[in-house]
Amino acid sequence: MPEPSTGEVVIRGITSQGRPFRPSDWADRLASILSHVGDDNRLVYSPKLCPVTRAGVRCVVIQPELAAREPRVFKFLLDFARDNDLEVIPGRQTARQSACSSCAGTA
Repeated sequence: MPEPSTGEVVIRGITSQGRPFRPSDWADRLASILSHVGDDNRLVYSPKLCPVTRAGVRCVVIQPELAAREPRVFKFLLDFARDNDLEVIPGRQTARQSACSSCAGTA
């Protein structure tokens, strides 16, 4: 029996024609809309919107809480994906044990 989805949404940096989306730092730029600068002067991404690399492809992982707490931001992200012809797929099937290091701002 398949495990229930966690509700994560992933925007993959691949167009419907199979081409990589440019610029190459698009995921970092997109995720920075909810980021802040930490005490160490480094960018800290929100755990609700995190840039990752999956199988060599830059992606943005959107946590389901974002849709409830920031519906306009969630809509903006999905509109961005649609307008740029990017793949939108379900995320992890099981909950993360902890926030990813790039989202939590830890090494």
